[in-house]
Amino acid sequence: MIAQSHLRAQSKLRKFANALTIGRAIAGLPLILALQMEWIPLAWLLLLLAALSDAIDGWLARRAGGGSSWGARLDPLADKLLLAAPMIWLASTGVLPAWSVWLLLARELLISGWRAQASLGGPASWGGKAKTILQFLSVLLLLWPASWGSSAFCQNMQQLGWWLFWPSLILALSSAMAYIKPQSKPDPH
Repeated sequence: MIAQSHLRAQSKLRKFANALTIGRAIAGLPLILALQMEWIPLAWLLLLLAALSDAIDGWLARRAGGGSSWGARLDPLADKLLLAAPMIWLASTGVLPAWSVWLLLARELLISGWRAQASLGGPASWGGKAKTILQFLSVLLLLWPASWGSSAFCQNMQQLGWWLFWPSLILALSSAMAYIKPQSKPDPH
């Protein structure tokens, strides 16, 4: 009886974690629209809520004893959708170099293809998680609204975001290599 109750609780936690992931993926559309309309404070708040929901759904999945393979596939895709839109927008405005955003998008497509072939969806590595955190932080700071402080303060926040972008790019590329590097098999001899 207790075991069934525990399993039901775990199932509810997984379902809630998956619902947060779906909500995060859907939040990409209002985020794109806010950026297009140059409603930067709204875009910033949507991205912050998405980043927080990413942390919460991961916590819920761990509390449930692990997420579903479906969640392991959809969670990173939702992150990619949310981060790609503002990065492309930042590249289009000249804040980020287009080549760097292209490298990130190429990496994300490569890893998404790899994950599609992985039996459990290819759960994120520590490097991949650190990359995502740095990317969310970097983009949030790059999008810091000009009305949220003095001109010097806002410029400093945006500059900090620019400097954090580069370690996130390095982590993205190095974690991609770790994901796709063939695992060596132990020598039976």
